[in-house]
Amino acid sequence: MTTYDERAGLGELSATADRIRRSVETVIEGKPEVVRLSLTVLLAEGHLLIEDVPGVGKTMLAKALARSVDCSVRRIQFTPDLLPSDITGVSVYDQQRQEFEFKPGAVFAQIVIGDEINRASPKTQSALLESMEEQQVTVDGHTYELPAPFMVVATQNPVEMEGTYPLPEAQRDRFMARVSMGYPSPEAELRMLDVHGGPSPLDDLQPVAHAHEIVKLTEAVRAVHVAEPVRRYAVDLVAATRQHPELRLGASPRATLHLLRAAKAAAALAGREFALPDDVQSLAVAVLAHRLLPSAQAQLNRRTAEQVVLDILQRTPVPDPFGQQPPGARRV
Repeated sequence: MTTYDERAGLGELSATADRIRRSVETVIEGKPEVVRLSLTVLLAEGHLLIEDVPGVGKTMLAKALARSVDCSVRRIQFTPDLLPSDITGVSVYDQQRQEFEFKPGAVFAQIVIGDEINRASPKTQSALLESMEEQQVTVDGHTYELPAPFMVVATQNPVEMEGTYPLPEAQRDRFMARVSMGYPSPEAELRMLDVHGGPSPLDDLQPVAHAHEIVKLTEAVRAVHVAEPVRRYAVDLVAATRQHPELRLGASPRATLHLLRAAKAAAALAGREFALPDDVQSLAVAVLAHRLLPSAQAQLNRRTAEQVVLDILQRTPVPDPFGQQPPGARRV
């Protein structure tokens, strides 16, 4: 049974998330589903990868989300000459004190914007692995904790574009979800010309939530209940990626955890204290597709990882979290 405090927590979460959503949408026109996914990842304590062609607002979305929350923000412009120590920090010898002093790198912030992450070398990209997974940085044998909340919002251009390095599988697996901005509709593009034709709307964007509120809301998300049939459904979806003939690399156990955490955040944003199979379904493509590697035959047939995930969703029986589902029943 849901207590009064839990209901109040979900109400506060919805109100705060709605303020952030409205704030971001003053800058990002006509992309409500993208903004909602960004909020879902933030409240699920994950990291977001924004992938698309240049000029569609990837960095603008990351900046708008960061400026809507009153917390520390750092931006890293990934370039081929960027060094790992530029991200994590470096120990510098202090001659006066005759000891080494740690100088924190750009990752020491609550929201880190990684712009064009796949333009840096794989060695530099890997500097984010520990911080994204364990919320800490280890330099010269010393471990330094990162502040909470901690979220990496990275943008990248499609890998076929000039000057890009494909993200290693381990790096992609650290991102809870991947989203593509897409081109705006003609109406949204017309509104964009009005809004962005003068001073940047980012200049007028003020924080509508504090970092300590986000921490409190992530605790409310953790308390969202996930019934055993829903957990089993998520496991079945991920297991199907490991056996699909069109994939040479399926999703990891971390992907299962990320899918459940994102589903809990989606349920909380909807004002529910329990997750449904619908929450898992709605997030499966965003959470799983970027971790998968299509087989050579699938690539010849122009089959994408997103299409394979949609195929798995069609084939996997959907449970009824409130009772028994007839054998073989599927939700379309």
